[in-house]
Amino acid sequence: MDIRKIVVEVEETHAVTGRVLEEPTRKAVASVVLKNPFAGRYVDDVTPLVDLGAEVGRLLAERAMVALGEGTHVSAYGKGAIVGTDGELEHAAAILHPKFGAPVRAVVGGGPSIIPSTKLVGGPGTLLAMPLVNRDDLWSFDEMDAATVQIPDAPRADEIVVSLVLAAGGRPAARTRKAS
Repeated sequence: MDIRKIVVEVEETHAVTGRVLEEPTRKAVASVVLKNPFAGRYVDDVTPLVDLGAEVGRLLAERAMVALGEGTHVSAYGKGAIVGTDGELEHAAAILHPKFGAPVRAVVGGGPSIIPSTKLVGGPGTLLAMPLVNRDDLWSFDEMDAATVQIPDAPRADEIVVSLVLAAGGRPAARTRKAS
C-alpha cells in the first residue's frame, strides 16, 4: 500500500432546528490517498487492487473507530472512492467490493447489511457523497443518510482516495418510519 496521506474527520451533531438532541449523533470519515498502480494504463487483471481492498478496509475501519471512541456502537456505514483522472472506475470497484467489507465488519463487530458505496473519477478537491445504511437492517430508515469527503489536493491523476464512514446514532432527530 503506497500511502501519501490519511485524513480522518468526525462530525458530531448536538441540535437540529433548535432542538437539542438527547444524545449527539456522530459520523467518522476515514480516508486514505493511495498511489494507483494501474494509472495511465489498461490491465485485465485487477487482482492486486482486490487484495488491497482488504488492507484498506481494515486500516480505515480502525482509524474511524479510534475517532469515534472506544466502545462506540456503530449503527451505520458506507464507503466510496475517487479515482484520479489517469485511472478508471474499475480500479475503485476492485478495491471497494470483493474484499473490503469483511475486515470492516470484523473491526466494528458485525453487520450483515451491505456496505453501500459510490465511486467516481475526478481530480483534486472532488466532493464525494457516500450513502449510509444501518449495519444490521438495510431497511431501517433512521440510519439512511450520507456523509461527504473532500480532500483539496487529492486525488492526483495517479492516485485513488478511498473512504469509509462509520456512524453512531443514525440521522439526527430521525422520525421517518416505514409505511405499514
